[in-house]
Amino acid sequence: MTQNLPHSHLTQGTLLIANPDINSFRSVILLCEHHEEGSFGLLINKPLTIKVPEEIIDIHQCPNPHIELRNGGPSQPHQMIFLHSSTTLREQAAKICEDLYLSGDLPFLQQAINDPNGPYIHLFFGCHSWGPGELEQEFLEGKWFLYPATSSHLFQIPPEKLWRSLLKEMGGKYASLSTIPEDLSLN
Repeated sequence: MTQNLPHSHLTQGTLLIANPDINSFRSVILLCEHHEEGSFGLLINKPLTIKVPEEIIDIHQCPNPHIELRNGGPSQPHQMIFLHSSTTLREQAAKICEDLYLSGDLPFLQQAINDPNGPYIHLFFGCHSWGPGELEQEFLEGKWFLYPATSSHLFQIPPEKLWRSLLKEMGGKYASLSTIPEDLSLN
């Protein structure tokens, strides 16, 4: 049944914005890969709630002030993936959208972390993944609103404001949804 579902709207570089009527978590996921075999994305608006050992990265001692840690999702929580704004690694990174690249190149990461004028980098531990047709089904069920990603969405808007900001930017009925309080008992 899901083989015939459209997936033309679900493309790399699309933001999946949680519908507040269905998903109370206000998640925003950047779709990094989508094809018939499945999909994967990174949860971009939730902080990392575990402490990363200082041997891996000491976020408070990094000369680069543009480094942030995120919980990318429940799948593969020990895998580190990063999104960055550097154009110097084009051949070693996957371009997600303009000025936004996906990578796992550790020598680049070490260099960028130690550069006080380095690029924006968000380190993700874990990801979201969907099997064949699963994401299409969630979209058709109304769980996600779709919106094109920009690097400024990731690097310029604080994560706790991203869900609301995106809905306001989308305008119309979406802007109205952005005013729904997180605690519905306040409504």
